[in-house]
Formats: sequence, structure tokens, C-alpha cells
Amino acid sequence: MIQPLSSAVALSHSSPVFMAAIHITDIEAAINHWRHRAPASPDGLSLAPEVQALGEVYALMVYGRTTEIDDGSLTLAAMAAWQAWYDTTPDTPCIAICSTSQGDDQCKGCGRTFDEVQFWPSFTPAEKRTVWRRITLEHSAWRFNRYAERAAEGVTVPGAASGTLG
Repeated sequence: MIQPLSSAVALSHSSPVFMAAIHITDIEAAINHWRHRAPASPDGLSLAPEVQALGEVYALMVYGRTTEIDDGSLTLAAMAAWQAWYDTTPDTPCIAICSTSQGDDQCKGCGRTFDEVQFWPSFTPAEKRTVWRRITLEHSAWRFNRYAERAAEGVTVPGAASGTLG
């Protein structure tokens, strides 16, 4: 079970004490991102360098039967490829309905804990992805149901321009 980052947060003015790991599903997503952007050679015999670097990480994870890898243990090439994929993902799950500002320990809008909201700017990309994974698996925040249209980046909601939304 994925625990909220706040369970590992030191209650001080410093940022959270947290060991970030990259989940295998993020490695898969990064590989698919690069396969789309940089397909294999026309003869199909060689992969793009980014796909090869991430593929090696993925293969070792599968072989070792592990679902997470420490972000510090990636090769420079794999980390650069993963980071380039990460930069294409939304930075924050916020949908501008923050119930932590009203005293809730966990935001009803995005699903993050108060500490995760507070320390978000200082989180590393791997820490942010860990939070994203947890809130996605929990699937209880309003961003996944009641206000899903707010979470759909770049998607036009029918009727929004004419003011006919209900």
C-alpha cells in the first residue's frame, strides 16, 4: 500500500524526509513516450538511445521482480530520458479546489495531504510521481470524478463557451 508522503514528513520547517522511487509504470510510460517520439531504425534493428537506456532499467526491474527503483540508481542516460518524459506530464494534481486551506488533512480536490500540498514545490520529480501514483490508485479525489473536467488539461468542455454548463 502506498502511504501519503505526510507520514514520512518531519514536522519542522524543512522539507519532507522521503525516499523517492520511480515506479515501473512510469518507466513503461517513458518508454512508450520515446517509442512514439523516436521510433526504432527503419530496419528495426536498433532502438533510440532513450528507449535503450530506459529499456535496460525496465528489463532489470522485471528480472529482479521489483516494481520500484531508486531515482539515484538510474544511469545518466536513463534519468535524462525519464526526466524528459516527466517534463511532459502535469506538474501538480491541483484543480483549484483546495480543502486543506479549510482545515482538511487531505484535500478533497486533488487528494494530496496538507504536507504534500505545502511541500510540493520542494519535491523532486520522483517524489511528485509517487504522490501522483497514490492519489490515482486511491481514485477518491474530486479530480477523478466530480470535477474531472478541471483535470483534463487542454480539453475543451462542450458548452463551456456558450455558458450552458449545468
